Amino acid sequence: MKIRFWGTRGSIPVSLTTADIRAKLIEAVQGARDRRLDHRADIEAYIDGLGFDVAGTYGGHSSCVQIDAGGDEFVVLDMGSGARPFGQSMIERFGPGKPQTYHVFMSHLHWDHIMGFPFFTPIYIPGNRIVVHSCHENVEYAFRRQQREPSFPVDFEQLGADISFDVLQPDTPYSIAGLTVRAKLQRHAGDSYGWRFEHEGKSVIYSTDSEHRLEDAAECAAFVDFFANADAVIFDAMYSLADAISVKADWGHSSNIVGVELCQMARARRLVMFHHEPAYDDARIEQVLGETRRFEEITRDGHAVEVLSAWDGLELTL
Repeated sequence: MKIRFWGTRGSIPVSLTTADIRAKLIEAVQGARDRRLDHRADIEAYIDGLGFDVAGTYGGHSSCVQIDAGGDEFVVLDMGSGARPFGQSMIERFGPGKPQTYHVFMSHLHWDHIMGFPFFTPIYIPGNRIVVHSCHENVEYAFRRQQREPSFPVDFEQLGADISFDVLQPDTPYSIAGLTVRAKLQRHAGDSYGWRFEHEGKSVIYSTDSEHRLEDAAECAAFVDFFANADAVIFDAMYSLADAISVKADWGHSSNIVGVELCQMARARRLVMFHHEPAYDDARIEQVLGETRRFEEITRDGHAVEVLSAWDGLELTL
């Protein structure tokens, strides 16, 4: 399986500001003062050696992740603002004259996870088929309401694609688009569901907008079982541990530390931190990544967990 991240921020999309870009440029120029950069190859080598927080960006779109298992139908997790560039890429690839089928799996129905749907170009093109899978009985209502006046100028009835809604039951395996799929209820306002996707011996967990509490032994054991031996766990690591257990307790999100501990217990191979705090700039996300990797190293019990921070455009092959 391949995973592509189109949106990785939590709560609200953000973008680089002029001040952010200026700070990156200043740091890059300062680091180049004693280097010979007479040729393009020299410049490229220097840039490639800079930290990702300087030479790149984690991006700012809200949640949208694609899973590619090599089939003819597309699988996407959540419809945050990252759905817009995902849709654009599909139109560039196929054009409007070659209809496609898209399976959308929803974690929950909060606005940052559905706001990209009206800007997902395939919904306007006749012949395309969109199936929205959710464990929420009111999923169709949420998507239709978003399209209504005064919130949006194009009503749901005007959309050209064939759009349907499939309400699934948690803790029940389904075969969809060549994947074995199972959902699990998570701790979050309005209910959120994590998803486990399996294909030809590989497995991916998508667990965003969930407040995992390790002190609840039964709940912890259930998620260790859900995460068991996963090749990648896409995990809501929005808060620091201090925030998660103090001022932001019961806000419905988890921390990098909890992510590491769950993946260690579950013997998962890779932790991909996701749903980044919108107030964090690239430097802060990079700092959290370094701290998390160090924590994983010092608490390792013989099983290594690779730790990554997702960014808009990241591609992983399992």
